[in-house]
Amino acid sequence: MDKVVHFEIPADEVKRAEAFYQKVFGWSVNSIPAMRYTIVRTVDVDEQFMPKEAGAINGGMLKRQEPITNPVITIQVASIDRASKKINAQGGTIVRGKMQVGDMGYAAYFKDTEGNVLGLWETIKK
Repeated sequence: MDKVVHFEIPADEVKRAEAFYQKVFGWSVNSIPAMRYTIVRTVDVDEQFMPKEAGAINGGMLKRQEPITNPVITIQVASIDRASKKINAQGGTIVRGKMQVGDMGYAAYFKDTEGNVLGLWETIKK
């Protein structure tokens, strides 16, 4: 079974959103200007940057843009290519194709049959 491993929160003003989530929930934020992305930690992580607490997830924040206009949950899959074929076969659509994220993995975004945009994550096997 594929599981939810990440979330993303789009924002019109990322700095304002960072401050909001830090002050309200105590989340840690780490802006990465070169990627135009903010890493959001809701729990402590281990040496591989994975949550130490079972069932917990961390996420990210980015400037609101198509297709990411609402919060997104990201599902880890063994293969984005295989998942994309299944999504298309079941009436969904890929809205942003597979892209490499550093040496960590690959990401993609899809729209389900109800119009919701969700993410896919495939870890690079080392």
